[in-house]
Amino acid sequence: MMSDVDSWRRDPVQFLRQRSLKPSDEQLFVLIVEGFLIFNYSLRVYNPPDPPGYFDGHVWPMYLKNRIEMEDSTPGIGVLTQMVSDEAMKPFGRTYIPASYVKYIESGGGRVMPIRLTLRASEYKTIFRQINGLLFIGGAVDLQRSDYARVAKLFYSLALRANEAGDFFPIWGTCMGLQLLTVLVAGENLLSNTTAENLALPLNLTAEASSSRMFKGFPDDLMRALAQEPLTGNFHHYGVTVKTFLANTKLRSFFSILSTNVAANGAHFVSTMEGKKYPFYGVQWHPEVNRFQWKSGRSFPHSPHAIQLSSLLAEFFTNEGRRSLHHFEDPEEEASSLIYKYNPVYAANITGYEQIYFF
Repeated sequence: MMSDVDSWRRDPVQFLRQRSLKPSDEQLFVLIVEGFLIFNYSLRVYNPPDPPGYFDGHVWPMYLKNRIEMEDSTPGIGVLTQMVSDEAMKPFGRTYIPASYVKYIESGGGRVMPIRLTLRASEYKTIFRQINGLLFIGGAVDLQRSDYARVAKLFYSLALRANEAGDFFPIWGTCMGLQLLTVLVAGENLLSNTTAENLALPLNLTAEASSSRMFKGFPDDLMRALAQEPLTGNFHHYGVTVKTFLANTKLRSFFSILSTNVAANGAHFVSTMEGKKYPFYGVQWHPEVNRFQWKSGRSFPHSPHAIQLSSLLAEFFTNEGRRSLHHFEDPEEEASSLIYKYNPVYAANITGYEQIYFF
């Protein structure tokens, strides 16, 4: 290792050419020596010195142990409950979460913690330290003045500060959740009519899609199918047009557009986006319906590629949650906070969902 480092320091251009690598035209060379390798070679003098075998016998095994614990962990994903507006649903509760979102998170290896809209700010801060990610689901609500918007803004602010401090915390927005993220980032509501109601569509993928975190590692055949087959279920009336997005400095600098689509009225809207710096993701379509909703007359994609798409995205976001170090201090409090103590209600006779959790 050190001979390679010395060779690079003497002549970085020759070093790269010997390895069939093209030197930078800017003649700026950076060498990264990764991780624990630096501890095996150091000019520093330790007094007292590390005992023989300390690194191999203690440092490395603890690294492996902590890595395994992280990879084996089950992230808890907070889901902000949606406000009930449909008269037929009001007898069951004030807020709700469709069961398809719960199953979606669980299918990726995560657990769901429902977040009510009636708690104090201090309680939300405690919840933030306990969950490993946050999901904004679809629905219909005022994105600036409602209780839903108020609580979402609080969590968004906490997530911004955490990520800036190196405390990894991901957020995902589906349908109205994407719209909410644009409102939070832009500081204003930029939505317009982009109706794509009960319609399955392929995605018009942008150049950024292939190098995105969201689609990284997707099989080539699935990426082709995503651009050619109707794999995404759309059930929305509003969205952010590409023109509006690109004209807004805050949105343009914060998110990368990964895909677009065309609405019934011809509007060209943003259908998939991800944060450039922050692990925040938004889809105007519904990946959860591909595997967990089947109501007749609804455009829920159920092809093999549609199922694969839903599965990979659920695993992607859950794995993002694994990177968060937030956790419950009390196992009993954790058990009582999760979705399992609630029973979903059969709702196919009054809604487009088969099952709903009410709170």
